[in-house]
Amino acid sequence: MKKIAFLPFSITGGLLAGFVAKKTFEQVWGLIDEEEPPDSSVLRSSWVKLLLATAIEGAIFRATRAAVDRGSRKAFMDLTGSWPGKLEPEPE
Repeated sequence: MKKIAFLPFSITGGLLAGFVAKKTFEQVWGLIDEEEPPDSSVLRSSWVKLLLATAIEGAIFRATRAAVDRGSRKAFMDLTGSWPGKLEPEPE
């Protein structure tokens, strides 16, 4: 039941994270290069720029998604008194 109740928080958070991550990447890339980030479908794109842009974009997306997910879960817990996930990490 908790998973179903948390679903709207998760969907909204995912959309928000994607938007924020995209805008953040655009700002960061603008500090690195005046040109648009390279696209892998373009033949004459520099490998170095392509891989750099992809690594930065991925790191920003993952960090933003983790922050928004944690915030969504915290908001859900504040609202319902129940944490929508595991309380402890799995032992190795």
